[in-house]
Amino acid sequence: MSEQSSTSEGRGRLDTSVAHNARVWNYWIGGKDNYVVDQAVGDHIDAMFPLIRSVARADRAFLGRAVRFLVAEQGVRQFLDIGTGLPTVENTHEIAQRLAPESRIVYVDNDPIVLAHARTLLTGTREGATDYIDADIHRPDGIVQRASETLDFERPVAVMMLGILNFVLDTGQAQDIVRRIMASVPSGSYLVLTHPTTDPDLDGEGNIEAMKFWNENATPPITARPRAEVAAFLDGLDLLDPGLVSCARWRPESGSAATLPQFGAVAVKP
Repeated sequence: MSEQSSTSEGRGRLDTSVAHNARVWNYWIGGKDNYVVDQAVGDHIDAMFPLIRSVARADRAFLGRAVRFLVAEQGVRQFLDIGTGLPTVENTHEIAQRLAPESRIVYVDNDPIVLAHARTLLTGTREGATDYIDADIHRPDGIVQRASETLDFERPVAVMMLGILNFVLDTGQAQDIVRRIMASVPSGSYLVLTHPTTDPDLDGEGNIEAMKFWNENATPPITARPRAEVAAFLDGLDLLDPGLVSCARWRPESGSAATLPQFGAVAVKP
């Protein structure tokens, strides 16, 4: 995809009159690619649910730890990052290719503002490859087909689904999406996911009203899920230690970590 085509198409679909997840999330983690409407909704949810900025930052930190673990300790060299969001610092390809320059990364999103910034994601090492696919998670077969132009699906792939399945409102459909994508990758591949929850053991009750406000004032609509439903996404895979936990508590790099209402997990396909 050329810089020109990605930018023009993104602007053509961009709606700045309604808050959008990618831009609000960008605002919460300190980015600059957002608008007044996104900041207003973000601030309102922050007032309702003060943990939200910590959740956003913990989710991003989890991505870094997971990618470093997979590259440095598990030898993974291919990543399919679905629902990548707006590029910031320490994107998947930057982390992976810093450790292993030959790594190959395909980003997937269908957000017009992410598409407009895709050129930022298409930079990488000469030894490796990065690509961006403008595609909808609800059409997983198309994602796999297009990703196969860059990734070798006969070798292990780390499928990254951070904060994306919560935008697939039907749980059965979300489970089917995961099953179909993981069926396309070989043994030794990984699923990396995060997902919001309302479970009280992760202090998730505050998500209830915050998500209600979100669904009335922003797009796309979102849902949280209890532990059992998030765990079901990992059926048929071997869950790695420490299991399905608050994403901040997944292999923290120093000291103790807060408990936040965002599950995180890494699992391998046997």
